[in-house]
Amino acid sequence: MITGKNYIGNQLSAKGDKVFTTFNPLLNKNNDWNITEATPEEVAKAASLAASAFKEYSKFSGKKKASFLIAIAEEIENLGDNLLEVYCAESGLPQGRANGERGRTLGQLRAFANHLEDGSWVEATIDTAQPDRQPIPKVDLRKMNVALGPVVVFGASNFPLAFSTAGGDAAAALAAGCPVIVKSHPMHAATGEMVASAIVKAAEKTGMPNGVFSNLNSNGNDVGQQLVLNENIKAVGFTGSLKGGRALYNLAATRKEPIPVFAEMGSVNPVVLLPKALENRAESIAKTYAGSITLGAGQFCTNPGLIIGVKSEGLTNFTNSLASDIKEVTPSCMLHPNIANAYYKNKETALNQNGVAVLAEISENVPANFATQAVITVSGAVFLKNPTLHHEVFGPFSLVVQCEDKAELEEVLANLEGQLTGTIISDDNELENYKTVVNELQNKVGRIIFNGVPTGVEVCPSMLHGGPYPASTDSRFTAVGVDSIKRFVRPFSFQDWPNNLLPEELKNENPLGILRTVNGVKTDKEI
Repeated sequence: MITGKNYIGNQLSAKGDKVFTTFNPLLNKNNDWNITEATPEEVAKAASLAASAFKEYSKFSGKKKASFLIAIAEEIENLGDNLLEVYCAESGLPQGRANGERGRTLGQLRAFANHLEDGSWVEATIDTAQPDRQPIPKVDLRKMNVALGPVVVFGASNFPLAFSTAGGDAAAALAAGCPVIVKSHPMHAATGEMVASAIVKAAEKTGMPNGVFSNLNSNGNDVGQQLVLNENIKAVGFTGSLKGGRALYNLAATRKEPIPVFAEMGSVNPVVLLPKALENRAESIAKTYAGSITLGAGQFCTNPGLIIGVKSEGLTNFTNSLASDIKEVTPSCMLHPNIANAYYKNKETALNQNGVAVLAEISENVPANFATQAVITVSGAVFLKNPTLHHEVFGPFSLVVQCEDKAELEEVLANLEGQLTGTIISDDNELENYKTVVNELQNKVGRIIFNGVPTGVEVCPSMLHGGPYPASTDSRFTAVGVDSIKRFVRPFSFQDWPNNLLPEELKNENPLGILRTVNGVKTDKEI
């Protein structure tokens, strides 16, 4: 049952008088649920509860926190197909995508549970005392990661499950020992409430303190701003636009105690086409990229929005094939009228730039909120002179940059902003002559792909989903995979502390049997 209320800890609450509805973009009509926006009083209460819960929750063992995450996954599964139906009604996405995203969400939760069971994520480091060392005795020092404090997570518009209420940021923060307050995305608030109900039920079943999780609704910016400024909040997780992420980042910096904002803010994900690859298989590469550009109406943060090559017969064959292939793809529905309107506005801006030529644009009439795909092209010189062409057009859109030579290709890469991904399309041994191109690209991205497409983010320990600004606010961290837990912890040292009072992870006897670095040697042995 969708109540439209906020979860303030384990209690439903709707004290405000601001009400909004979500929207079904496929049917082009409002959904029936009335969602009540959280009041300042409810925001403050959620933050206060989170601060109180932190004192207890942050001291829980990895095993106990893991049981909570597993219970969340089980309770989400128990929501059944009703969750998928609400997801589709609020996103316009097909049920297959909903089912796949639910599976990814459950997988993330269980991966973090396994990570906690292992325990090595605390990165325990021990340097034992040397009282006889000359000329100064050496003290006993022991370091490990500890939780930061309550975290605010902003739900993402394009992933109602995997990057929202129980998604990667929330799962990582909870795994770290941080209570979470989710600022639910207004486009899928009912989906968020259903998932929130599962988290609250899991918290009660596993004995978590009240306030370990809250879910707040808002159709504007006020609630999010109040949360970021609340003194009890110690970090923020955000996936969305550059404008939104930068606003939160700036706001957090104005606090008496500035806090980190881990924001993933978009990317054009440059793809570099090398000459031999184009000479040998331009048509097949084009077909692959026509599919990648239009996948999910282009609403992925890793959508290939920029394709770069050196002018040649192969590049001409590629652009001709891409233009033909992309016209064969049936346009699909975007997440919301606001997103569709922004897509058409940004596409039109790009099309109207000087020096732009249209390779392909679907001009047929489509249902409301559907996106018509487009591919345009410019010279390397035009691209270098026009920063507007560097901006992301969120949707099924891509820009092909045709460079005069290898030197101009390198210059284009050197002048790009930070990106989530970069891709090299190459034939065997071709990279030997393009090492500087690879180096330029590597300096701009968080993940580099060889002969593939950027769409698709594997959830595993080796994944890096982040990159230099403005792809993210801190390129040292990933937003996907178990290493994302590192965003919500800080290193902490104990000096000359009695063994019986140390955390289990740092005790001489190593009761958890975890891998630790002891006097420079990695070992799971006791001291």
